[in-house]
Amino acid sequence: MTREEICKGVLDIVQSVAPDEDLSKLKPNVRFRDQMELDSMGFLDMIMELYKRYSVTIPEGDYLKLATLDSCVAYLEPILKDR
Repeated sequence: MTREEICKGVLDIVQSVAPDEDLSKLKPNVRFRDQMELDSMGFLDMIMELYKRYSVTIPEGDYLKLATLDSCVAYLEPILKDR
């Protein structure tokens, strides 16, 4: 997968978890939780959707690496590069 495909996929997941959010103003380098109404359960839902969509198991210790769109894409890019 390309970086753009991963970014689009992550945004699709975020939109499914937080359907009332306007993602057009989402800043890629600012934490999701700082710019959206995304509580800890919503964030965990996002992790579960990443697992469902990409079969990627994310250890709890890596959750902070998924805090922003940029960091999420950077984390997933090496994992998904050959898909």
